[in-house]
Amino acid sequence: MKKITSILVLALTLTLAGCSSAPSKTATNSGASSKPADIQKIIDRGTLKVGVKVDVPKYGYKDPSTGKIDGFEIDIAKAVAKKILGDENKVDLQAVTAKTRGPLLDSGEIDMVAATFTITDERKKSYNFSDPYFTDGVGLLVKKDAGINSFKDLNGKKIGVAQSSTTKKALQDEADKQGIKVTFSEFASYPEIKTALSSGRVDCFSVDGAILLGYLDDNTKILSDKFSPQNYGIASKKDNTELAKVINETITEMKSSGDLQKLIDKWGLK
Repeated sequence: MKKITSILVLALTLTLAGCSSAPSKTATNSGASSKPADIQKIIDRGTLKVGVKVDVPKYGYKDPSTGKIDGFEIDIAKAVAKKILGDENKVDLQAVTAKTRGPLLDSGEIDMVAATFTITDERKKSYNFSDPYFTDGVGLLVKKDAGINSFKDLNGKKIGVAQSSTTKKALQDEADKQGIKVTFSEFASYPEIKTALSSGRVDCFSVDGAILLGYLDDNTKILSDKFSPQNYGIASKKDNTELAKVINETITEMKSSGDLQKLIDKWGLK
C-alpha cells in the first residue's frame, strides 16, 4: 500500500511540475502587440509628431495672432493621424525648415515630414517617401519695376533661395543651359528671402511656384518661367517601413476618393 501511495505522489508531482514549467500558448501571447513597433510607438504616445512648414501660406503657416498652424499639408498630416489614431486632432505639429527637417527625422524628434519636401533619388537613399501628393515647378518672384520679364533677364543678378533646397541646382542647371551667369544667396526661411528682395539685397526670390503665391504682393510679380518639376512626398525614417506603408496608403486613398483634389481646391493650389 505504501509503495502504491509513493508512486501516486510521484506522478502527481511530475504532472504539477510540467504544468508550471510550460505556460499555455494563450498566456504567453496575451501581452503581445499586434501592431508593428513603429506604429505601436505612436499609438502608445497618443500623438503623431509631424514636421511642417510654418512660413508657407497655403501649405503650412502659423498665424501670428492666434498661433494656429494650418494649410494643405497640415490637412494631409491630420488624415494620417486619423488613420493611425482614429482622431485627426491627435497630431503634434513641429516647425521645420528645408535645413532642419532631415536632422529632426534622423534624431527621432518627429515621425514624419510633410513640408514641401521634394522627392529626389538622392534623398530616397536616406528616407522613405510616399507617392507624390502634389507636383510643382521652381518659380521666380521679382519686383515689378525691376525690368525683369524672363529668366534670361536675371543674367548677372543675384537670386535668393532657401538653404538645403533643390532650387539652387535647378536654376544653375537652367542658367548653364541658357548660357547666362547668376549668383545665389541662401537664407534660412522664406520671409527672410522676401525681405531681401524688398530691400534690394537679391534681385529674385525663387522657390516652388505655389509657395511664391503666398508672398506675392502689389509690388511683385511671378514670372511665367517654371523649371524642374518638384514632386512633394511625405518622408519618414528609412527603418520605419510600416509607418511609410500607412502614410502611402493614406495618400492613395485620398487620391482615389477625391479628397486630395478637394484639399488642393480648398487651398487654391495650381
